Amino acid sequence: MTTTNPPTNPALPTAAVLDSIADGVFTVDLNWQITSFNRAAEQIIGISREDAIGKPCCEVFRADICEGACSLKQTMETGQPIVNKAIYVITAEGTRTPISISTALLRDAAGTVVGGAETFRDLSLVEELRKELAKAYTFADIISKNHKMQELLGILPQVALSTSTVLVTGESGTGKELIAKAIHSLSERREGPFVAVNCGALPDALLESELFGHVAGAFTDAKRDRDGRFTQADGGTIFLDEIGDISSAFQIRLLRVLQEREFEPVGASRTRKVDVRVVCATHQDLGRLVTEGTFRRDLYYRVNVVPIPLPPLRERLDDIPLLVDHFVAHFNRLQGKNIAGISTDVMAALVTHDWPGNVRELENVLEHAFILCPGGMIDLPHLPHAFQQEISRPVATGKTLAEIERRAIYDALERNGGKKLAAARELGVNKTTLWRKLKKAGLPDAD
Repeated sequence: MTTTNPPTNPALPTAAVLDSIADGVFTVDLNWQITSFNRAAEQIIGISREDAIGKPCCEVFRADICEGACSLKQTMETGQPIVNKAIYVITAEGTRTPISISTALLRDAAGTVVGGAETFRDLSLVEELRKELAKAYTFADIISKNHKMQELLGILPQVALSTSTVLVTGESGTGKELIAKAIHSLSERREGPFVAVNCGALPDALLESELFGHVAGAFTDAKRDRDGRFTQADGGTIFLDEIGDISSAFQIRLLRVLQEREFEPVGASRTRKVDVRVVCATHQDLGRLVTEGTFRRDLYYRVNVVPIPLPPLRERLDDIPLLVDHFVAHFNRLQGKNIAGISTDVMAALVTHDWPGNVRELENVLEHAFILCPGGMIDLPHLPHAFQQEISRPVATGKTLAEIERRAIYDALERNGGKKLAAARELGVNKTTLWRKLKKAGLPDAD
């Protein structure tokens, strides 16, 4: 019996191989003329292969980096590939579409560079999902998916519909005024005014006039009657921020207003009544101040009817990716830029920082980065110098940034029951990146 070898399949044509890839792919020669353009590229860009081949890539692939920071040109000049860089491209219909690109050199059989290749992936669906996620976790301008915050936000509608005084507590920068505004906007007083006063910024004499107003002649330069903030807030809500900083003497006057909703303007002999909802806030521990004798116990019980304690950002690290997306979109609109997001290195740095300034500090860091980042992705060099110094040196425990990152990954996996996808979402990276970091850190591979 004779046996014959099975026929070998001929090699697939290059075009067929490229068309089997879900990502867009195009190649160029050394003159930047497009030499191949696959089916996915046609669908994403909206230009046919016939119209693309032979044309300069900048005429077909109209991206926000084509003019001065072309990634393919950078690869052709340095030989270094670019991997998963987020940019925007203008399609044939004029739509601005987010994509992620990777570049590589093309060589012939002898190893000579004959051109370059670029692959790109449409991120429109990812961006839409991000927007939907942000929408799902946005409540009256408060952005959070953290379980502690969700519990607090869950009771706000009931709190808003009551008439009781509310005490919002939390560190500086946690968003206490946002909570106060949310209570006002959800209440039956939403059509009335919302008036905010920082009580800690003024001495007693000025604070008294600021809150209660004065009559003409009450003091030097009081040339006419002036309504105070309580009168301005009549029918609405007054927000008394940093109430823990007011003096013991002034606490007595404030207690009467909270009890009776009445006061006398400075220099007046007639009592004025107002109908206001009071929301107070402080970064201090009022219970401790009561024990120390610097805050009146009766006033404490008057303001602490409905306590709302806000957790610091270091206790809600799972909110950082959401907040980053929010601030990136905000600063893009404000500064007219097209920043696509932040790199995985920046995200790792953000989730390992302890955030003494909380959400306000995070906003400040990203605003600084926007100034220095020309486009594309925010990377470590764009962060404030002091922030870079902090993440580059070992912390007090002697741990390096790599060790802190390893701990952050481990903690995220713990919080999410070992599920990599959930942990990756919390850390703001994709699952593949997390898997790579798991291997690098020597952590066990979770489900």
